[in-house]
Amino acid sequence: MSVGQSAASSESSAALGLARRNAVVLAAANAFIGACAPIAISLGGIVGDYLLDEDKSLATAPVTGFNIGVALGALPAAWLMRLVGRRYGFMGGAVVSCIGGLVAATALFRLDFWLFAAGLVIVGMGGAFVQQFRFAAADNAPDSFKAQAISWVLIGGIFAAIIGPQTVIFTRDYFEPVLFAGAYVSLIGLALIGAVILSFLRVHENTVLLEHENEEPARPLGEIISQPRFLTALACGVCSFALMSFMMTGAPLAMIGCGFSTDLATLGIQWHVLAMFGPSFFTGKLIARFGRETIVATGLVILIVCAFIASLGIELWNFWLALVLLGVGWNFGFIGATAMVTTTYRSSEKNKVQGVHDVILFSTVAFSSLMSGQVLNAFGWDGINMIMWPIAVVCLLVLGLQVRSDRKNGIKVG
Repeated sequence: MSVGQSAASSESSAALGLARRNAVVLAAANAFIGACAPIAISLGGIVGDYLLDEDKSLATAPVTGFNIGVALGALPAAWLMRLVGRRYGFMGGAVVSCIGGLVAATALFRLDFWLFAAGLVIVGMGGAFVQQFRFAAADNAPDSFKAQAISWVLIGGIFAAIIGPQTVIFTRDYFEPVLFAGAYVSLIGLALIGAVILSFLRVHENTVLLEHENEEPARPLGEIISQPRFLTALACGVCSFALMSFMMTGAPLAMIGCGFSTDLATLGIQWHVLAMFGPSFFTGKLIARFGRETIVATGLVILIVCAFIASLGIELWNFWLALVLLGVGWNFGFIGATAMVTTTYRSSEKNKVQGVHDVILFSTVAFSSLMSGQVLNAFGWDGINMIMWPIAVVCLLVLGLQVRSDRKNGIKVG
């Protein structure tokens, strides 16, 4: 081996080691700051119903507010991290989550529905930074490790799935007779722990500078997002996430409407979130073996099966099994689609593309969560299930056409 080859091998090993270290830090931070999302979502509709006197169709509006916050925060998060770097940007995002928790808790003491919804918007804006964790892990990783880096970060969601619902159970009555306020005060502590963990994030500046020196100039945004492959990846990612949010938002209210307790509804969301992130231990390896498109297609098929199981009845096992399948389908569809997106832009284009991608993604997710309450109120649980599968089928067809086009043009699929 020549001196040059030895040096290149050493640099490659160092880059891989740094990528793994950053992925672990981001996963750990995700475990705590990411726990804010299941707290906000599992209780958002229930608290909304509790605070409303008459029009219960608006009960899921706070959850919609959370998703709107994620959409609103996507571009500012990308801008801030471009300005101050990802470490300080992510830590700033944790502070935003703290503020959101404080506002939401204050709203509960005042029994103010719209202030509570505003608090969840702010929590969602903090969540926009958490959503950028996956891109941060992938962008600083060698090509062979990108999909696994995304999976590693999402593994933190497994712990978030445990920490979030358990925090609800142990803290929701802490400020009795003000129900649920303790759960939202707890967001402050979770976010601060995450901020401390993020202080250990390190980006190899020399590697980043070298990448930019060798990088082709950034293309116009319109040219990037008009690529058929980008549009297909975006459609599949949006479908996976929006359908997941649509069913997950309505599920706790539907369960309570069927006579199940708040604890059972919360535990159902816990099993769902565990299923969302549990497969991350091996999703990256599955993508490396079978290809991104195959894993995305598998996720969409699982979402269709999920809707079928949910439509069979309203027993506890119907709800819980459907929620578990919903989580697994989201994992495969979303991680695979994210991996597809990372192949469509250059390093010099990442901030603007990722920001726009997440604005579109979470605007749609916000709309889906709002419609969940409307559909549940108008058509019941069956209405939610009937909407799921046609959308997933359409995305499957779009993905199939993209794969066919890539193969026809001699583009490697996988």
